[in-house]
Amino acid sequence: MTDGRVYSMGFDPLVEPDWPALTSAEVDAVLGTDAAIVWRSPRPLSATARVRPADGHDLIVKRLPRALRDAAGLGEEHRFMDHLRSRGIPVPRVLHTVDLGDFVYEVQESGVGRDEYEGVFSWTPYRSLDGAAAAGRLLARLHLAAAGYEAPRRPPRPLLASFTLFASADPLAAVVNRAAERPAVGAFLAERDWRADLERVHLPAYERLRPLLADLEPLWTHNDWHGTNLLWCDRDVTSVIDFGLCDRTTAVHDLATAIERSAVDWISIRDGGPAKVRFDQVRALLQGYESVRRLTAAERRALPALLPLVHCEYELSEIDYFLGVVPGGNAKNAEIAYDEYFLGHTAWWTESGAGRELLSAIPGMARVTE
Repeated sequence: MTDGRVYSMGFDPLVEPDWPALTSAEVDAVLGTDAAIVWRSPRPLSATARVRPADGHDLIVKRLPRALRDAAGLGEEHRFMDHLRSRGIPVPRVLHTVDLGDFVYEVQESGVGRDEYEGVFSWTPYRSLDGAAAAGRLLARLHLAAAGYEAPRRPPRPLLASFTLFASADPLAAVVNRAAERPAVGAFLAERDWRADLERVHLPAYERLRPLLADLEPLWTHNDWHGTNLLWCDRDVTSVIDFGLCDRTTAVHDLATAIERSAVDWISIRDGGPAKVRFDQVRALLQGYESVRRLTAAERRALPALLPLVHCEYELSEIDYFLGVVPGGNAKNAEIAYDEYFLGHTAWWTESGAGRELLSAIPGMARVTE
């Protein structure tokens, strides 16, 4: 337990939350019945709790500010979840949403399985190679099930892991457009030489990716794949949760996200320590994935080229959240998002010995299909 504090983006492991914890009065109002709060999530970007109504069947209640997700935004997520469930992917049902004041409350089934990672930082290595392989297999199943889901790409929103800026013909122009669409992002970027940063850090990686983009098929994807967003039983995955970042990207974008968020110890790097790269888990994840869905030749070439850029667009949406959604703004976290994540992650992949070593190793970890 975290005594009401949540995981931080900075050097302190736990901080006071931007949002107050869910109260019993709120939960009872949303459910229309008495319910006990049995666990509160330490994840920082929303207020989430596991609750137990009188019938004893646990539910998940999440409170979201309207500025983050309105009914239209949640509908984008729920329709994709419904599609996947209809294709056999174990996704908990959303039972209903409730509007109260400035917030939207989302009530979901708790899902089948245990949250084996509920007490650890989100981007944590899998507990075993079997777990990494199981995560890879379910991710591949999800991608096969997502085929044919033709909803349009989501509009720019706070906290969204899209793939538009570095999938465009001109990333600099795309960032200018994003800044115009999202005023909080525009105001933040106006105070720094972001063009020089992109030209120095991101554009060399983009030039390696650009020739490969045309061969990547669009696909609706999860975009936040790591152990914390999976439920488990005996080292196998029994449910996938948290579709808040889902969007129309590509399968290899989702796979790159899964690697980026489990194989590298970003907290250690941030604190000046080693990356602790889990080459064994990347291999297990990829081999589990390809046992269900084989990568195309184009996807195999694109995976190491995409990894240095896969997290960037999300960080601009996180800046949007910290400065445009959080009451009073959280300028400190916005700076961390830009310096440590938007710039820092790409620089680690392309400039550090460990990052370059992992990128070089990845093609040999996946099966050759040619």
